[in-house]
Amino acid sequence: MGQVNPERMFDVDFQEATDCICAYGPDITILLEGHMGIGKSAQLEEVGKRFPTYKKYYFDCTTKMDAGDVMIPKLKDIDGNDFVRFATNEELGIHLQKTPSILMIDEYGKGNKSLTNSMNRLCYERKLGAYTMHKDSIVFLTTNLGAENVGDTLAPQQLNRMTVMRVRKPSHTDWIDWGLKKGLNHVVLGCVRENPHWLQPFDEVDNPSDNPYIYHPREQRRHFVTGRSLEKASIIFGRKDVITTRALTCMLNGTIGVAATNTLMTFSRLTEQLPTMDSIKNDPMNAKVPDDAAGVCLVIYRTLQTIERDWVDAWMTYVQRLGKEAQGMFGKTVCHKDYGRRKQVVNTKSFMAWARANNYMYEEDQS
Repeated sequence: MGQVNPERMFDVDFQEATDCICAYGPDITILLEGHMGIGKSAQLEEVGKRFPTYKKYYFDCTTKMDAGDVMIPKLKDIDGNDFVRFATNEELGIHLQKTPSILMIDEYGKGNKSLTNSMNRLCYERKLGAYTMHKDSIVFLTTNLGAENVGDTLAPQQLNRMTVMRVRKPSHTDWIDWGLKKGLNHVVLGCVRENPHWLQPFDEVDNPSDNPYIYHPREQRRHFVTGRSLEKASIIFGRKDVITTRALTCMLNGTIGVAATNTLMTFSRLTEQLPTMDSIKNDPMNAKVPDDAAGVCLVIYRTLQTIERDWVDAWMTYVQRLGKEAQGMFGKTVCHKDYGRRKQVVNTKSFMAWARANNYMYEEDQS
């Protein structure tokens, strides 16, 4: 395994990237540069949450050919004088000059020279042809790492018009925290917990064979693990009961790769050792407690994915048999504002009683 590049100590996480875009977006165009499949495109929604009255616009450079996808000429005649006025692409939102907007230009590094050069003034001055964006409008861009060799290249004069920020690849714990809030499949979450190398940055791996699970620019791999492919694997695995095992394996192979699929399928057998949901609901004091930490995490993840108000009381009785660490994991996730089932849990008497006794575990998430 290679060593972590000391230059990467200044890479930012997505929260920091969002903060910078919101603070400087009207005046400075920030280019977010990062590994594929880590959620760069999701930044449009995150920035939009900070400015709910702004209109959001998404411009994907991979679906555009050249400058003609940015502006096209439109003949005008005023008092017998002909001239050309350029109409802009609706996806840029610049035609609404009196309305503040958020514009994300995605996959900027993959746009051809004609396309990206036509947007140089937009990135630097917030102007395009005869149009000027509202003074409060925010513009930012995303691109993959040039070292990934997937076609992202930018010229120095383009880079000089913007500020480049490299976004670090989320760790396995970052991805699990996100997945818990999204309600992803508990088996996939548990498998990622046991295999942190699935989300290792490729530039920490000198020899591609040292980590056969991830994308590496020095080796041809059609399918591999990223945060994005794991989310798809979660959807696939969550509906496995309606397809054959062969079809399930085939789909996973074509999503996260053969190596990760084999590991996931083996790990899934752990679920056979877990207490059933019915045993927890009907007899929480006697339902089986898993023998190891991996099993405990699977029970927590499964519950977070499925819990309903009518069995919160039984669960709160059972979870206290799993130890403080497990209780803290459950409590912190449930109390997070982005957790989808939060309201079904936090207002119940049994949870509030637990919360009062364990306030130290989750008080930061209440702020």
